[in-house]
Amino acid sequence: MFGTMKRGANAYANIGVETGVLAASPHKLITMLFDGALVAIALGKKYMAEGNIKDKGESITKAILIVDNGLRASLNKEVGGELALNLDSLYEYMSRRLFEANATNNPAILDEVHSLLEDIRSAWEQIGPNGQPASMQAAPAPTAAFSQPSFAKA
Repeated sequence: MFGTMKRGANAYANIGVETGVLAASPHKLITMLFDGALVAIALGKKYMAEGNIKDKGESITKAILIVDNGLRASLNKEVGGELALNLDSLYEYMSRRLFEANATNNPAILDEVHSLLEDIRSAWEQIGPNGQPASMQAAPAPTAAFSQPSFAKA
């Protein structure tokens, strides 16, 4: 009559994510994109090992979309210069590798992309919101290589 417990829990989780996105700084939004891609890749690998083709494909596709439409689309190539261009190339490479992993059921490729994203996420966290090391932060401001994600723009 009122739906399943799982649907209610999913709705509650979605509200939490939406609230987090609305309240997040541009720096935090990028961190959330990294986290989402990392989780999607990990789930893709899990589903791949289980032989669950449908969920594997959905998870890897989600990771590709986050990399392409989130991380890559957030790059500000005019201001970010060579760093933004290099990240753009790396994100393009990751998307191709994720597609290949999905098509060939190769978990080693998922591990490779997961590791690359973890390294970039770690560096992103070290930079901090205003382009300085986190220990030297005074006030948050977006960094030059990234612009605010397009889904968060007013």
